[in-house]
Amino acid sequence: MLLTGTVVADADTVVPDGAVVTDGDRIAAVGERATLVDAYPDHERRDLDVVAPGLVGAHVHSVQSLGRGLADDTELLDWLSEAVLPMEAAMDADAMYAAAALGYLECLAGGTTTVVDHLSVNHADRAFDAALDCGIRARMGKVLMDTESPPGLEEDAETALADSERLVESYHGAADGRIRYAVTPRFALTCTEACLRGARELADRHDGVRIHTHASENRSEIAAVENRTGMRNLHWLDEVGLTGPDVVLAHCVWTDESERELLAETGTHVTHCPSSNMKLASGVAPVRDYLERGINVALGNDGPPCNNTLDAFTEMRQASLLGKVDALDPTVLDARTVFAMATRNGARAAGFERVGRLAEGWKADLVGLTTDRPRATPVHDPHSHLVYAAHGDDVVLTMIDGDVRYDHGDYPGVDADGILAAAREHAERVT
Repeated sequence: MLLTGTVVADADTVVPDGAVVTDGDRIAAVGERATLVDAYPDHERRDLDVVAPGLVGAHVHSVQSLGRGLADDTELLDWLSEAVLPMEAAMDADAMYAAAALGYLECLAGGTTTVVDHLSVNHADRAFDAALDCGIRARMGKVLMDTESPPGLEEDAETALADSERLVESYHGAADGRIRYAVTPRFALTCTEACLRGARELADRHDGVRIHTHASENRSEIAAVENRTGMRNLHWLDEVGLTGPDVVLAHCVWTDESERELLAETGTHVTHCPSSNMKLASGVAPVRDYLERGINVALGNDGPPCNNTLDAFTEMRQASLLGKVDALDPTVLDARTVFAMATRNGARAAGFERVGRLAEGWKADLVGLTTDRPRATPVHDPHSHLVYAAHGDDVVLTMIDGDVRYDHGDYPGVDADGILAAAREHAERVT
């Protein structure tokens, strides 16, 4: 396929009258429109206003989609214990599939082509099946919870880790590597030391498997971890093996100097979730400081009950504006920096090679947007437009591995209407 328009290839490169050519699951060429139209006369052609890399949601909870609007205006630990965890515990296999698929449809319609997805304890197979059916690129895993957890979600560490290994063997590397596994403890407070150490051992046994968990999101959480272990949260995670270049830590809002040094020294990835952190009043993550230390910072939406959307364009805007007002400095987290966080940085965190940029030989994961909106007129700077003005509903085309997964409201090969109907039905039952 040959796609024309203003090509935003990465955080540094724009081709104003450009084109992208795809061949199979790869990008064959990126360049000037006239040149590529002449060079590829037989390719199917799509004329778009803007062509950009697919965005990466480096921390999402697709299976919480049934709880959108369920627990507004609530503090984190109450939000979890009183609403979100009981909902997850009530979900059967069919509800889990519908919830995950609903989340993936929202991502695809909004230009997110890759997710790092924190599932739930039960029926994780069905979320993997939903990811395969919807065609999204995903790093995902079953949640581990073996202490201080509600009925229906707590399971002993040995059982949880054995089930995780089964899922690794069943799904890691599926769909030609589009689906990859992350061992996924929920967070330090719901996992024993044996469970956390077991998560590291499991990841080490399988090539390319990563670890994904929450860390230092809320001051009450940090105090509870320190009371239990005698350590700051990130030092405890490091003690049990949950830091390093194969680890993605969501949030990291409240870290001290020693913890920030630890993140940089270990090459641990951080996912910033600004909308969730604001809505739950958790705090403002020190993103500028992380970036200045060379820590890879990606962007995530978190879950629909604490956002309440999976629109990655909104998250870019929120990240930039929150960083500026926190620093009282309008130069902080400029549009290009934030665009990199939402694309290439996210792909690094997710562990996908040649994803997050439009370049020859890279994966054909891309989105097309319309600028036929008052809000998109004029476009003086494409990066500025994508970060500050664009919305997910400006996306008209989403492609993953060269396959069109969303096209002007349609999801080729997917029964979107059936998924929406099932999600509504299950939501009435489990919330």
